[in-house]
Amino acid sequence: MEHQDAAKKLSELGHTTRLAIYRLLVKSGPEGLSVSDLQAQLDIPGSTLSHHISRLVNSGLMVQKRQGRVLLCVACFPALMDLVNYLLEECCTTPDQGSNGKS
Repeated sequence: MEHQDAAKKLSELGHTTRLAIYRLLVKSGPEGLSVSDLQAQLDIPGSTLSHHISRLVNSGLMVQKRQGRVLLCVACFPALMDLVNYLLEECCTTPDQGSNGKS
């Protein structure tokens, strides 16, 4: 994963509503949740939810699938794992003395 891509994903998760949405989706597993279930659990207006869903989809952290009349939201687990692995890839290593912290 590129540094910029990780920063974008983390930025999207840095909003309290999007983080709440994503945690619910991760908890629901590969089956995901319908938009109406998310709205009921979070008690937020549909237009607000739609905005946050769009941001998560654009970041690659979730996908939407249509099942008949139901629009399901599903966490993109490979993207989540890539992000976690990016954060942990140099865990417990000694930092370079001349490094500026950029990858």
